[in-house]
Amino acid sequence: MWWALFWGAVAGGAVLLGAVLGVYVKGSPRLIGGVMAFGSGVLISALAFSLTAEAFDKGGYLAVTIGLALGAGAFFLGSVILERHGAHDRKRSGGQRGVRQKGASDNKGMMLALGALLDGIPESAAIGISLLGGGSVGVPVVAAVFLSNIPEGWSSSAGMRKNGRSVRYILLLWLAVTVASAISALLGFVLLAQAPDVVVGAVEAFAAGAVITMLADTMMPEAFERGGATSGLLTALGFILSFFLSQF
Repeated sequence: MWWALFWGAVAGGAVLLGAVLGVYVKGSPRLIGGVMAFGSGVLISALAFSLTAEAFDKGGYLAVTIGLALGAGAFFLGSVILERHGAHDRKRSGGQRGVRQKGASDNKGMMLALGALLDGIPESAAIGISLLGGGSVGVPVVAAVFLSNIPEGWSSSAGMRKNGRSVRYILLLWLAVTVASAISALLGFVLLAQAPDVVVGAVEAFAAGAVITMLADTMMPEAFERGGATSGLLTALGFILSFFLSQF
């Protein structure tokens, strides 16, 4: 049980590490975009060959279909609501569009925090769920979430810094997300420890659907915008390396 909490904190802590980089390291937009593209490829591969495959083995076609659809739909609805209240550009390294000064961005603080939770909780829950099988599936998922979380925190923190957010605000925000991620991983493990395989498979697929939608909605557009044409190659590289990792 406590391993789920630990690995959730490790993977979620990568966002905090990325936030520190975003605050103190002036990475070029192309570098940030490249790292995001690589992280996207890593996460896509882990979702396909670890989480979704495991969900299929446990729940079959119906559980995977329903879980993926509900997960994607839930993230989509949550993202639409948050975007309408100011969290549309929560991962942009160039700052939130339409925000000209700190005072104008104050009302977006809560939406940015909720957006960070919306992006991070499905990933962390997936870690806890993956550990139900004895930990063999958890390793590639943890590695994938960790690698993808660093550019997420880097990009969004750099953007918030450009919009006038204080270092204290940014680091506390991502610390809170790290704690929430660890708790999500723990809950994913505890709540489903005694559940039937078909239920576990459906929830795994739900988490996978939410994360896939997050990638297409936030990470990959930013990666292409910042990284340019090479983002496709870097995504493929991340996918390949993650695939090899899933075979061990």
